[in-house]
Amino acid sequence: MAQLLLPVIYLAFISLGLPDSLLGSAWPNLYPAFGVPVSYAGIVSMIISCGTIVSSLCSDRLTRALGTGKVTALSVAMTAAALFGFSAASAFWMLCLWAIPYGLGAGSVDAALNNYVALHYESRHMSWLHCMWGVGTIISPVLMSLALTGGQGWNSGYRIVALIQVGITAVLVLSLPLWKGRPAAASADGTPARPLTLPQILAIPGAREVMLCFFCYCGLETTAGLWASSYLTLSKGVPADTAAAFAGLFYLGITVGRGFCGFVTLRFNDTQMIRLGQTVLAVGVAALLLPGPQALSLAGLVLVGLGCAPIYPSIIHSTPDHFGADRSQAVIGIQMASAYVGNLVMPPLFGLLANNVAPALFPVYLLALLILMIVMHEQLTRKTACK
Repeated sequence: MAQLLLPVIYLAFISLGLPDSLLGSAWPNLYPAFGVPVSYAGIVSMIISCGTIVSSLCSDRLTRALGTGKVTALSVAMTAAALFGFSAASAFWMLCLWAIPYGLGAGSVDAALNNYVALHYESRHMSWLHCMWGVGTIISPVLMSLALTGGQGWNSGYRIVALIQVGITAVLVLSLPLWKGRPAAASADGTPARPLTLPQILAIPGAREVMLCFFCYCGLETTAGLWASSYLTLSKGVPADTAAAFAGLFYLGITVGRGFCGFVTLRFNDTQMIRLGQTVLAVGVAALLLPGPQALSLAGLVLVGLGCAPIYPSIIHSTPDHFGADRSQAVIGIQMASAYVGNLVMPPLFGLLANNVAPALFPVYLLALLILMIVMHEQLTRKTACK
């Protein structure tokens, strides 16, 4: 049964990635159509992020009430409806309205699926599943590009991805019987575990540390992805087209790296994988900091992407070991919320620093986030006695 369910979970992770890169690829055609400034993409993105934060915090209660299978199917259906709404929008306020279910659908399924895999599958599957998320983020811009070059417009691009989400929803609904038979996590005394409130979660030893660790990681990843190209061009004199290509290699490095890390996890545990990723990240940031030829900075950016690869899935997979199976869903929910807050806050903050101080602060900014992440992760392992 578990092996039959695994391909369905892989497909669900692809569906998680499909909407994430769609707004960015469509926006150059969207904002002129609605007559709004290019900066208004940030408004839509913030609404989506706020929705994911709210649904992540509610994931523990939702998953215990409905089960992972139903939460996943309902969430993918919600994002499909939101994408159809985007495709039919004729004014900017409509995009903002449809961004609400767009975000709410993403957060709960992300937390529910990650917890399910952390509890029931080996670490290698977590790495490969997050690799599938990367595949989803690659597919949707390609589909949007095909729709635009084919003269069908951005509406058709959104509609195509929405139809794919509908198809995935149908597969998830048909697979609901496969999700049954997994025992619900019980508390230490053997009674069924109950949903935890936010104050109860924050009182767990290590919870604050893992939240900050996730905040720093996702802030670093998103900042690197958004500002790497600008840094290379403005501070290192790299031609814009070359910088853009290597910024793309950053995400490719994460996706390919996670595929490779699935095999490395056969030899190393989650804590070792996280430390390995942090070490590669540190080497990449050092290459960006050091004066030298442009090739050094370009190589540094690729190393930053490769270093990011094992950290996110390994932190998620280690959550039951740190906090127990009965509390892992609640903790993963706040981890997801912290991740989205990092995505929401840290890239714009660097934008303010770049605008008012200098874009050359980019590697220093990444280094500060990396150091805080390492400190928080080491405190987490010490407090939870998980080496």
